[in-house]
Amino acid sequence: MIHEFTFTLLYDGLIQFGSQLLFFAFGWIFLVKKLFKDYESSTDRRDAQVVQAIFSLTFSTSCALFELIIFEIVEIMHKDSRWFCWKMTLYILLFLVIILMPFYQLYLIITKIQESLRLRYSIVIVILCWATYFYIFWRVGDFFPIEKTASAAEKNDHLTNFTDSTKIPQGDVFIQFGMSRVGVIGVTLMAILSGFGAVNSPYATLFFFLRQVTDADIQAAEKKYLQTLDIIISKKRRILISQARQRSAVEQQGSRVGGFMRKMINTMTNHMGIGGENIGMLRQEVAGLENLSRQLYMDIDDLYQERDRLQYSKTWQGKYFNFMGKTDPITYGLALAIKYIKIDLNVDFWSQQLSFFFVGLMIIFSIRGLLIQLLKFFRAVSNSVSRNDIVLLLAQIMGMYFLSAFLMMRMSLPVIYRNTISSLLGSIEFNFYHRWFDVIFLVSGLASVVLLYFVHQANNSNVMLSSASMSSISTGSSGGSSTTPTSDYSTNYSPNYSPTGTNNRAGDWEHASGASRWVNTGLHHRD
Repeated sequence: MIHEFTFTLLYDGLIQFGSQLLFFAFGWIFLVKKLFKDYESSTDRRDAQVVQAIFSLTFSTSCALFELIIFEIVEIMHKDSRWFCWKMTLYILLFLVIILMPFYQLYLIITKIQESLRLRYSIVIVILCWATYFYIFWRVGDFFPIEKTASAAEKNDHLTNFTDSTKIPQGDVFIQFGMSRVGVIGVTLMAILSGFGAVNSPYATLFFFLRQVTDADIQAAEKKYLQTLDIIISKKRRILISQARQRSAVEQQGSRVGGFMRKMINTMTNHMGIGGENIGMLRQEVAGLENLSRQLYMDIDDLYQERDRLQYSKTWQGKYFNFMGKTDPITYGLALAIKYIKIDLNVDFWSQQLSFFFVGLMIIFSIRGLLIQLLKFFRAVSNSVSRNDIVLLLAQIMGMYFLSAFLMMRMSLPVIYRNTISSLLGSIEFNFYHRWFDVIFLVSGLASVVLLYFVHQANNSNVMLSSASMSSISTGSSGGSSTTPTSDYSTNYSPNYSPTGTNNRAGDWEHASGASRWVNTGLHHRD
C-alpha cells in the first residue's frame, strides 16, 4: 500500500513537472519569436536572460492554474497531489507578482538612472522603494470589501445551499492576503482589457473598419525604412572618419607636446572631432534613428498584417466570420452536437467555460496590442525605455490576469469543485469581484467606443494627408536627377543636404525630421 501510494505521488510529480517544462518552453519561445522578435539582440544579454526566465516561469505557473482546474474536474492525479500542486502554484505565482517582479523592475530602473552608484547603495534604494510599494499594496485591502463577514458568509451559503453555513473557510494567510489584493488590481485590469477587447475586436476584424492597405503603401513604407538605414550608415561612416582623423591628429600633436597638454587634447577630441564634427551629438542622432528604424520595421510588419486581414476578409471564410458576431457559435455548436450526435453534455456549463476560454484568448492578444502602443508612447517621450521593463510589465499583468481569472472562474464551477477553491482562498468575498468587474467592464467599453471613434476619424484624416504628401514627393522626385535613396530623400525633405560634404549635420537632422513626419502621418495603424 505504501509503495503504491509512493508510486502514485512520483507519477503525479512527473506529470506536473513535465507540463511545467512544456509551458515554460512555450513561454520562452513565444517571447523571443512572436512577441518581440528582436528582443535578445536589442537588450543586455545578462538582464535579458533573467527577464526571459521570469516571464516564462510566470507563464508556466499561470497555465498550471487552469491545468489544475481541468485535473480537478477530470480527477487526474491523486487528491493530495492536486492539493499540494494548488498551493505550490499559488505560492510561486503570488511570489512572482507581489515580490520578485516589482523588486527586479525597481532594480533595473534605479541601476539605469544611477549607473555610477555602487551596487550596495542601489540595493538599499531598491529595498526602500519596494517597501513603499508593498505598503501601498497592503493598504489596498482597506478600501474594498475583499473579506467575508459572518453575516455575509451565512447569506451566501444559504443562497448556494451549502451545508456548513455558519463557518467562514480559513485558507492560507499568504494566499488569502495576496489573492484578495491582487484580485482587486487584476480584476480591474481584466475588466478594462475585456471592455477594450469587446469593442476593439469587431473594429479590428470587421471588413467595414479595415484600412485599405495597398502594395504601394507597403512599398513606400519599405522605401522610408531603407532611407533611414542609409542615413544611419552615413552618420556611422562620418563618426568613423572623424575618429580616424582624430587619432591621426592626436598622434601628430603628441609628438610635439606631452604630459598635461596631451591629456587636454585627448579630452577635447573625444567629443569634438576634426573639422567641427560633434561625435557625441552624432552618436545621439544615430541612437534616435536606430529607434526610429525599429519603429518603421514594426510599422511595415503591421501593414503586411493589415493587408493580409483585408485580403482574408474578401474570401468566403472571411465573409462568414464577418457575420458570426450575430450569433453565439459556442452554444449553437454544442446544441447541434447534442441534437444530432446524441452527446450527453451540460450546455450551460460548457458554453460558459468555452466562452470564458475564448474571451481569455481575446484578452491575451489585446494585452500585446496595448503594450505595443505603450512601447511606442515610451519611445516617443524617451529613448531610455528598455524592453526588459516592458517584458516585466507584461509578465506582471499576465500573472495578475490569470490569478484574477482563477478567482472569477470559481462562480462558474459546480459546487463540488467550487469548494476546493474556497478552501484554498479562505474568506475572500467573491461576489464583490464580480460586481466590480461588471462596473469596470461597462465603463471601459463605453470609453473604448469613444476612443476608437476619435482614432478612426484621425486615421481617415491622416490617410488623406499621407496620400497628398506621397503624391507631392513623387512629383518632386520625377523632376530631379537623383538615383540613390539618400539623395531622393534629401531632395524632398532636406534641400540643404550635401551628400559629399563633411559638415552636414543640419541636412542629416532634416532626414530624421522628415522620417518622423512620415511616421506620424503615413503609418497610423491598429495592432
